[in-house]
Amino acid sequence: MTRPWELVDRVEGPDGCLELRRRGEDDFLIALDGRVLMTAAASRSEEELGRAAAESMAGSKAPRLLIGGLGMGFTLRAALDALPSDAQVVVAEIEPAVVRWCEGPMAALTGAALADPRVEVAIGDVADRIRASDCCFDAVALDLYEGVRLPRPGSNDPHYGADALRAVRRSLRAGGVFARWCEQPDAAFERRLAQAGFVFERRRAGRGGRKHTLYLARSKSRESRESRESREARGSKRS
Repeated sequence: MTRPWELVDRVEGPDGCLELRRRGEDDFLIALDGRVLMTAAASRSEEELGRAAAESMAGSKAPRLLIGGLGMGFTLRAALDALPSDAQVVVAEIEPAVVRWCEGPMAALTGAALADPRVEVAIGDVADRIRASDCCFDAVALDLYEGVRLPRPGSNDPHYGADALRAVRRSLRAGGVFARWCEQPDAAFERRLAQAGFVFERRRAGRGGRKHTLYLARSKSRESRESRESREARGSKRS
């Protein structure tokens, strides 16, 4: 007989009621207003996101990774496992309760990833952290529960709109990588990536079961883009 879910904690936030539920020792789920956002039993996409972001920085000296959204900590754990001892990982999480959960009842899921000395937790919106950064990170990985589809055509979403993607690119060092999983490929998102100065590849997160699309977008060198923009500006003046 399947055990019922037990409520561990509940907090009211700007987006609704966020709940942590538990079943047995290590079966957790997080729900928002009754909608299941994530479960401990399905973490493949998050793990692949963290691993791919970390591996994209291979060879970098003292690499710096920004993770947007802590969730259950699976993205962070996978990144830490693939990063060297001199790495730094900044985790931006908007809901303090999620941090408490990962440090408390869910800590064993990730081997207490938040206690790793390479980790810095920043409470707040990752979009604010990105806008305040300039050439600070070797990679940015967004593990947010909403996908890359915008609510309406032309919407300037704070995480996936045109301005947001340009801000991500400015926050990256030359050749840095922007990593994001989503439910399925999105042509409009790909166009915005290209317009923001990224070249990208798509991957499938694992085999069997639910498969998400993983985007790995690498920023073109700032010098080459600025040179192109300068040439375009000169051409406009001559015409």
